Amino acid sequence: MTATTSARAFAPGRALRPGGKVLPEHARAHNRSLVLQTLFHQAAMSRADLARETGLTRVTISDLVGELIADGFIVETGTRESSGPGKPAILVDLDRAGHRIVGLDLSGSEVVIGAVLGLDGSIIERREIPLPVAGDLLDAVVELARGLVDAADAPVLGIGVGSPGVVDPRGVILAAPNFGWVGFDLEGVLRNALGLPVLVANDANAAVLAEYTFGGAGDDVLLVKIGRGVGSGLLAGGQPMRGARFAAGEIGHVTVGTDGGPECVCGKIGCLEAWLSVPSLAQRLDAASPADHDRILRDAGERLGIALAPIVGALDLSEIVLSGPPELLDGPLMDAALETLRTRTLAEFHDGVRVRMTAQGQDIVLRGAAVMVLSGQLGVS
Repeated sequence: MTATTSARAFAPGRALRPGGKVLPEHARAHNRSLVLQTLFHQAAMSRADLARETGLTRVTISDLVGELIADGFIVETGTRESSGPGKPAILVDLDRAGHRIVGLDLSGSEVVIGAVLGLDGSIIERREIPLPVAGDLLDAVVELARGLVDAADAPVLGIGVGSPGVVDPRGVILAAPNFGWVGFDLEGVLRNALGLPVLVANDANAAVLAEYTFGGAGDDVLLVKIGRGVGSGLLAGGQPMRGARFAAGEIGHVTVGTDGGPECVCGKIGCLEAWLSVPSLAQRLDAASPADHDRILRDAGERLGIALAPIVGALDLSEIVLSGPPELLDGPLMDAALETLRTRTLAEFHDGVRVRMTAQGQDIVLRGAAVMVLSGQLGVS
Protein backbone atom coordinates (compact mmCIF):
# COMPACT_ATOMS: atom_id res chain seq x y z
CA MET A 1 0.00 0.00 0.00
CA THR A 2 1.33 3.44 -0.87
CA ALA A 3 0.34 6.88 0.28
CA THR A 4 0.07 10.21 -1.43
CA THR A 5 -0.33 13.69 -0.09
CA SER A 6 -1.29 17.09 -1.43
CA ALA A 7 1.59 18.75 0.45
CA ARG A 8 4.83 17.07 -0.52
CA ALA A 9 7.86 18.05 1.50
CA PHE A 10 11.46 18.16 0.40
CA ALA A 11 13.43 18.90 3.58
CA PRO A 12 13.03 19.00 7.36
CA GLY A 13 10.50 21.58 8.39
CA ARG A 14 10.10 22.87 4.84
CA ALA A 15 6.95 21.23 3.56
CA LEU A 16 5.51 22.55 0.36
CA ARG A 17 2.43 24.64 0.97
CA PRO A 18 -0.69 22.56 0.37
CA GLY A 19 -2.88 23.60 -2.51
CA GLY A 20 -5.99 23.37 -0.35
CA LYS A 21 -7.50 21.74 2.72
CA VAL A 22 -6.99 18.05 3.26
CA LEU A 23 -10.32 16.43 2.40
CA PRO A 24 -11.71 13.73 4.72
CA GLU A 25 -11.26 11.02 2.08
CA HIS A 26 -7.57 11.98 1.80
CA ALA A 27 -6.91 12.41 5.51
CA ARG A 28 -5.59 8.90 6.16
CA ALA A 29 -3.08 9.05 3.30
CA HIS A 30 -2.05 12.52 4.48
CA ASN A 31 -1.55 11.27 8.05
CA ARG A 32 0.47 8.26 6.87
CA SER A 33 2.73 10.58 4.95
CA LEU A 34 3.05 12.88 7.95
CA VAL A 35 4.23 10.01 10.14
CA LEU A 36 6.69 8.78 7.51
CA GLN A 37 7.97 12.29 6.84
CA THR A 38 8.61 12.86 10.55
CA LEU A 39 10.54 9.63 10.95
CA PHE A 40 12.41 10.19 7.69
CA HIS A 41 14.01 13.36 9.04
CA GLN A 42 14.04 12.87 12.81
CA ALA A 43 14.91 9.18 13.14
CA ALA A 44 13.65 6.78 15.82
CA MET A 45 11.08 7.99 18.33
CA SER A 46 8.27 6.63 20.45
CA ARG A 47 4.62 6.65 19.50
CA ALA A 48 4.08 9.40 22.09
CA ASP A 49 6.88 11.44 20.48
CA LEU A 50 5.21 10.99 17.10
CA ALA A 51 1.90 12.21 18.47
CA ARG A 52 3.55 15.36 19.83
CA GLU A 53 5.54 16.05 16.64
CA THR A 54 2.65 15.50 14.23
CA GLY A 55 -0.23 16.85 16.31
CA LEU A 56 -2.16 13.63 15.79
CA THR A 57 -3.86 11.79 18.64
CA ARG A 58 -2.14 8.85 20.30
CA VAL A 59 -4.95 6.56 19.14
CA THR A 60 -4.46 7.69 15.53
CA ILE A 61 -0.69 7.29 15.80
CA SER A 62 -1.00 3.81 17.28
CA ASP A 63 -3.31 2.78 14.45
CA LEU A 64 -1.10 4.29 11.73
CA VAL A 65 2.12 2.85 13.13
CA GLY A 66 0.57 -0.62 13.27
CA GLU A 67 -0.57 -0.28 9.68
CA LEU A 68 2.84 0.98 8.50
CA ILE A 69 4.65 -1.85 10.32
CA ALA A 70 2.37 -4.35 8.57
CA ASP A 71 3.09 -2.68 5.23
CA GLY A 72 6.83 -2.94 5.82
CA PHE A 73 7.66 0.78 6.04
CA ILE A 74 8.22 1.12 9.81
CA VAL A 75 10.04 -1.14 12.27
CA GLU A 76 10.34 -1.23 16.03
CA THR A 77 13.99 -0.63 16.93
CA GLY A 78 14.05 -1.38 20.65
CA THR A 79 13.37 0.53 23.83
CA ARG A 80 14.60 3.92 24.97
CA GLU A 81 17.06 3.95 27.86
CA SER A 82 15.31 5.34 30.90
CA SER A 83 16.39 5.86 34.48
CA GLY A 84 12.91 6.71 35.70
CA PRO A 85 10.04 4.49 36.77
CA GLY A 86 7.65 2.92 34.35
CA LYS A 87 7.92 0.80 31.26
CA PRO A 88 10.53 2.07 28.74
CA ALA A 89 9.08 3.48 25.55
CA ILE A 90 9.34 1.36 22.40
CA LEU A 91 11.00 3.26 19.56
CA VAL A 92 9.90 3.05 15.95
CA ASP A 93 11.69 4.24 12.82
CA LEU A 94 11.43 4.19 9.06
CA ASP A 95 12.67 0.84 7.79
CA ARG A 96 15.47 2.38 5.77
CA ALA A 97 16.77 -0.99 4.59
CA GLY A 98 13.32 -2.38 3.85
CA HIS A 99 13.00 -0.90 0.35
CA ARG A 100 15.25 0.35 -2.41
CA ILE A 101 14.85 2.88 -5.20
CA VAL A 102 16.26 2.68 -8.71
CA GLY A 103 17.39 5.98 -10.21
CA LEU A 104 18.33 6.70 -13.83
CA ASP A 105 20.11 9.77 -15.19
CA LEU A 106 19.84 10.28 -18.96
CA SER A 107 21.43 13.73 -18.96
CA GLY A 108 25.09 12.82 -19.41
CA SER A 109 27.03 13.80 -22.52
CA GLU A 110 28.78 10.41 -22.77
CA VAL A 111 27.10 7.89 -20.45
CA VAL A 112 23.76 6.87 -18.99
CA ILE A 113 24.00 6.37 -15.23
CA GLY A 114 21.84 4.19 -13.03
CA ALA A 115 21.91 3.26 -9.36
CA VAL A 116 20.22 1.37 -6.59
CA LEU A 117 19.64 3.86 -3.77
CA GLY A 118 18.55 3.64 -0.17
CA LEU A 119 15.62 5.62 1.15
CA ASP A 120 18.11 8.17 2.52
CA GLY A 121 19.54 8.87 -0.95
CA SER A 122 22.68 6.80 -0.42
CA ILE A 123 24.11 5.07 -3.48
CA ILE A 124 24.22 1.32 -2.85
CA GLU A 125 25.16 0.17 -6.34
CA ARG A 126 26.05 2.35 -9.31
CA ARG A 127 26.33 1.38 -12.96
CA GLU A 128 26.85 3.24 -16.21
CA ILE A 129 26.73 2.44 -19.90
CA PRO A 130 28.05 4.39 -22.88
CA LEU A 131 25.40 6.72 -24.29
CA PRO A 132 23.78 4.77 -27.14
CA VAL A 133 22.66 6.33 -30.40
CA ALA A 134 19.12 7.68 -30.13
CA GLY A 135 17.52 4.66 -31.82
CA ASP A 136 19.02 2.25 -29.31
CA LEU A 137 18.60 4.43 -26.23
CA LEU A 138 15.29 3.10 -24.97
CA ASP A 139 16.29 -0.58 -25.13
CA ALA A 140 19.55 0.21 -23.34
CA VAL A 141 17.77 2.16 -20.60
CA VAL A 142 15.26 -0.65 -20.03
CA GLU A 143 18.08 -3.19 -19.83
CA LEU A 144 20.04 -1.02 -17.38
CA ALA A 145 16.98 -0.52 -15.16
CA ARG A 146 16.13 -4.22 -15.23
CA GLY A 147 19.64 -5.14 -14.15
CA LEU A 148 19.50 -2.69 -11.24
CA VAL A 149 16.11 -4.00 -10.10
CA ASP A 150 17.55 -7.52 -10.12
CA ALA A 151 20.58 -6.33 -8.15
CA ALA A 152 18.52 -4.68 -5.39
CA ASP A 153 18.74 -6.45 -2.04
CA ALA A 154 15.23 -5.37 -0.99
CA PRO A 155 11.90 -4.70 -2.73
CA VAL A 156 12.09 -1.76 -5.13
CA LEU A 157 9.73 1.05 -4.19
CA GLY A 158 9.87 2.58 -7.64
CA ILE A 159 12.06 3.90 -10.44
CA GLY A 160 12.87 7.58 -10.86
CA VAL A 161 14.22 8.97 -14.13
CA GLY A 162 15.82 12.33 -14.88
CA SER A 163 15.70 13.10 -18.61
CA PRO A 164 16.71 16.08 -20.70
CA GLY A 165 13.90 18.02 -22.34
CA VAL A 166 10.45 19.30 -21.46
CA VAL A 167 8.55 16.70 -19.42
CA ASP A 168 4.89 16.96 -18.40
CA PRO A 169 3.52 15.72 -15.05
CA ARG A 170 2.57 12.35 -16.59
CA GLY A 171 6.18 11.65 -17.58
CA VAL A 172 5.64 12.35 -21.27
CA ILE A 173 8.66 13.88 -22.99
CA LEU A 174 7.08 16.78 -24.87
CA ALA A 175 10.38 17.71 -26.52
CA ALA A 176 13.94 16.45 -26.10
CA PRO A 177 15.88 17.74 -29.12
CA ASN A 178 19.08 15.86 -28.26
CA PHE A 179 17.22 12.53 -28.36
CA GLY A 180 14.72 13.39 -31.08
CA TRP A 181 11.80 12.66 -28.71
CA VAL A 182 8.54 14.55 -29.22
CA GLY A 183 5.40 13.57 -27.29
CA PHE A 184 7.08 10.36 -26.13
CA ASP A 185 5.50 8.62 -23.12
CA LEU A 186 8.74 7.51 -21.50
CA GLU A 187 7.08 6.92 -18.13
CA GLY A 188 4.41 4.67 -19.60
CA VAL A 189 6.86 2.70 -21.73
CA LEU A 190 9.18 2.04 -18.80
CA ARG A 191 6.31 1.16 -16.47
CA ASN A 192 4.98 -1.40 -18.92
CA ALA A 193 8.44 -2.85 -19.57
CA LEU A 194 9.51 -3.10 -15.94
CA GLY A 195 6.26 -3.70 -14.06
CA LEU A 196 7.07 -1.16 -11.33
CA PRO A 197 5.99 2.39 -10.48
CA VAL A 198 7.98 4.85 -12.63
CA LEU A 199 8.30 8.63 -12.29
CA VAL A 200 9.98 10.71 -15.01
CA ALA A 201 10.97 14.37 -14.71
CA ASN A 202 13.30 16.82 -16.36
CA ASP A 203 16.84 16.14 -15.13
CA ALA A 204 17.37 19.67 -13.78
CA ASN A 205 14.03 19.57 -11.95
CA ALA A 206 15.12 16.29 -10.36
CA ALA A 207 18.50 17.79 -9.47
CA VAL A 208 17.04 20.83 -7.69
CA LEU A 209 14.95 18.51 -5.49
CA ALA A 210 18.13 16.67 -4.50
CA GLU A 211 19.87 19.97 -3.74
CA TYR A 212 16.93 21.11 -1.60
CA THR A 213 16.62 17.83 0.28
CA PHE A 214 20.26 16.80 0.64
CA GLY A 215 22.32 19.85 -0.34
CA GLY A 216 21.08 22.55 2.02
CA ALA A 217 19.67 24.88 -0.65
CA GLY A 218 17.30 27.62 0.43
CA ASP A 219 13.66 28.13 -0.48
CA ASP A 220 14.46 30.39 -3.47
CA VAL A 221 17.04 28.66 -5.63
CA LEU A 222 17.83 28.06 -9.27
CA LEU A 223 19.93 25.03 -10.15
CA VAL A 224 21.60 25.13 -13.58
CA LYS A 225 22.39 21.64 -14.88
CA ILE A 226 25.14 21.60 -17.50
CA GLY A 227 25.86 18.40 -19.37
CA ARG A 228 24.95 17.28 -22.85
CA GLY A 229 22.48 20.17 -22.74
CA VAL A 230 21.74 23.08 -20.44
CA GLY A 231 18.64 23.33 -18.28
CA SER A 232 17.59 24.55 -14.87
CA GLY A 233 15.31 23.62 -12.02
CA LEU A 234 13.64 26.32 -9.95
CA LEU A 235 12.17 26.56 -6.47
CA ALA A 236 10.46 29.79 -5.42
CA GLY A 237 9.23 30.00 -1.83
CA GLY A 238 10.00 26.29 -1.50
CA GLN A 239 7.67 25.50 -4.41
CA PRO A 240 8.81 23.76 -7.61
CA MET A 241 7.91 25.85 -10.64
CA ARG A 242 6.85 24.03 -13.81
CA GLY A 243 5.26 26.75 -15.89
CA ALA A 244 2.08 26.86 -17.96
CA ARG A 245 3.55 24.49 -20.57
CA PHE A 246 5.86 22.60 -18.18
CA ALA A 247 8.91 24.36 -19.67
CA ALA A 248 9.94 26.53 -16.70
CA GLY A 249 13.72 26.48 -16.42
CA GLU A 250 14.36 25.73 -20.09
CA ILE A 251 17.04 28.39 -20.36
CA GLY A 252 19.25 26.36 -22.70
CA HIS A 253 17.53 27.68 -25.82
CA VAL A 254 17.48 31.32 -24.80
CA THR A 255 19.65 33.37 -27.17
CA VAL A 256 22.37 35.21 -25.25
CA GLY A 257 23.86 38.27 -26.90
CA THR A 258 23.37 39.84 -30.30
CA ASP A 259 26.72 38.81 -31.77
CA GLY A 260 25.66 35.54 -33.36
CA GLY A 261 27.49 32.53 -32.03
CA PRO A 262 27.56 28.77 -32.55
CA GLU A 263 24.64 26.94 -34.12
CA CYS A 264 22.45 25.06 -31.64
CA VAL A 265 20.92 21.61 -32.07
CA CYS A 266 17.52 23.34 -32.09
CA GLY A 267 18.49 25.21 -35.28
CA LYS A 268 18.93 28.67 -33.77
CA ILE A 269 22.16 30.62 -33.50
CA GLY A 270 23.72 31.65 -30.18
CA CYS A 271 21.57 29.68 -27.71
CA LEU A 272 22.99 29.40 -24.20
CA GLU A 273 23.27 25.64 -24.71
CA ALA A 274 25.42 26.15 -27.81
CA TRP A 275 27.83 28.22 -25.71
CA LEU A 276 27.71 26.28 -22.47
CA SER A 277 26.94 22.58 -23.00
CA VAL A 278 29.81 20.27 -22.14
CA PRO A 279 30.36 19.04 -25.73
CA SER A 280 30.29 22.57 -27.17
CA LEU A 281 32.54 24.03 -24.50
CA ALA A 282 35.00 21.11 -24.65
CA GLN A 283 35.18 21.39 -28.44
CA ARG A 284 36.11 25.08 -28.30
CA LEU A 285 38.70 24.45 -25.59
CA ASP A 286 40.26 21.57 -27.53
CA ALA A 287 40.58 23.76 -30.62
CA ALA A 288 42.19 26.66 -28.73
CA SER A 289 45.64 27.15 -27.26
CA PRO A 290 45.93 26.80 -23.46
CA ALA A 291 46.52 30.55 -23.22
CA ASP A 292 42.98 31.14 -24.53
CA HIS A 293 41.20 28.74 -22.16
CA ASP A 294 40.41 31.30 -19.46
CA ARG A 295 39.01 33.70 -22.05
CA ILE A 296 36.75 30.98 -23.49
CA LEU A 297 35.52 29.98 -20.03
CA ARG A 298 34.91 33.58 -18.98
CA ASP A 299 33.00 34.23 -22.20
CA ALA A 300 30.76 31.22 -21.50
CA GLY A 301 30.28 32.42 -17.91
CA GLU A 302 29.30 35.88 -19.11
CA ARG A 303 26.67 34.32 -21.40
CA LEU A 304 25.32 32.39 -18.42
CA GLY A 305 25.16 35.60 -16.35
CA ILE A 306 23.24 37.33 -19.15
CA ALA A 307 20.66 34.54 -19.08
CA LEU A 308 20.40 34.47 -15.29
CA ALA A 309 20.11 38.20 -14.58
CA PRO A 310 16.45 38.68 -15.61
CA ILE A 311 15.44 35.52 -13.73
CA VAL A 312 17.11 36.73 -10.53
CA GLY A 313 15.62 40.19 -10.99
CA ALA A 314 12.10 38.90 -11.62
CA LEU A 315 12.02 36.28 -8.85
CA ASP A 316 14.40 37.80 -6.28
CA LEU A 317 16.36 34.56 -5.97
CA SER A 318 19.02 34.24 -3.28
CA GLU A 319 21.06 31.40 -4.68
CA ILE A 320 22.26 29.90 -7.98
CA VAL A 321 23.69 26.38 -7.90
CA LEU A 322 25.72 24.97 -10.79
CA SER A 323 25.83 21.25 -11.52
CA GLY A 324 28.26 19.84 -14.06
CA PRO A 325 31.97 19.15 -14.57
CA PRO A 326 33.82 21.22 -11.93
CA GLU A 327 36.93 21.39 -14.11
CA LEU A 328 34.89 23.47 -16.58
CA LEU A 329 32.52 25.35 -14.28
CA ASP A 330 34.36 26.01 -11.03
CA GLY A 331 36.76 28.88 -11.71
CA PRO A 332 36.78 31.54 -14.44
CA LEU A 333 33.36 30.51 -15.77
CA MET A 334 31.57 30.75 -12.43
CA ASP A 335 33.42 33.96 -11.50
CA ALA A 336 32.38 35.62 -14.77
CA ALA A 337 28.77 34.47 -14.36
CA LEU A 338 28.58 36.05 -10.89
CA GLU A 339 30.22 39.31 -12.05
CA THR A 340 27.83 39.61 -15.00
CA LEU A 341 24.84 38.75 -12.84
CA ARG A 342 25.69 41.46 -10.32
CA THR A 343 26.34 44.14 -12.94
CA ARG A 344 22.98 43.41 -14.60
CA THR A 345 20.77 43.41 -11.50
CA LEU A 346 19.89 45.95 -8.82
CA ALA A 347 22.87 46.11 -6.47
CA GLU A 348 20.82 47.11 -3.43
CA PHE A 349 18.92 43.83 -3.53
CA HIS A 350 20.97 41.35 -5.55
CA ASP A 351 24.62 41.90 -4.65
CA GLY A 352 24.22 39.14 -2.05
CA VAL A 353 23.14 36.53 -4.58
CA ARG A 354 25.28 33.44 -4.13
CA VAL A 355 26.60 31.35 -7.03
CA ARG A 356 28.14 28.02 -6.04
CA MET A 357 28.84 24.49 -7.24
CA THR A 358 26.75 21.64 -5.89
CA ALA A 359 28.62 19.31 -3.54
CA GLN A 360 26.67 16.28 -4.77
CA GLY A 361 28.74 15.69 -7.88
CA GLN A 362 27.53 13.57 -10.74
CA ASP A 363 25.02 11.67 -8.57
CA ILE A 364 22.72 14.67 -8.09
CA VAL A 365 20.12 13.57 -10.65
CA LEU A 366 20.12 10.02 -9.27
CA ARG A 367 19.48 11.35 -5.78
CA GLY A 368 16.78 13.65 -7.15
CA ALA A 369 15.17 10.61 -8.77
CA ALA A 370 15.07 9.03 -5.31
CA VAL A 371 13.33 12.13 -3.94
CA MET A 372 10.75 11.85 -6.73
CA VAL A 373 9.96 8.24 -5.86
CA LEU A 374 9.82 8.90 -2.12
CA SER A 375 7.45 11.79 -2.69
CA GLY A 376 5.32 10.02 -5.27
CA GLN A 377 5.04 6.68 -3.49
CA LEU A 378 5.14 7.63 0.18
CA GLY A 379 4.47 11.36 0.24
CA VAL A 380 7.82 12.05 1.93
CA SER A 381 11.19 13.34 0.85
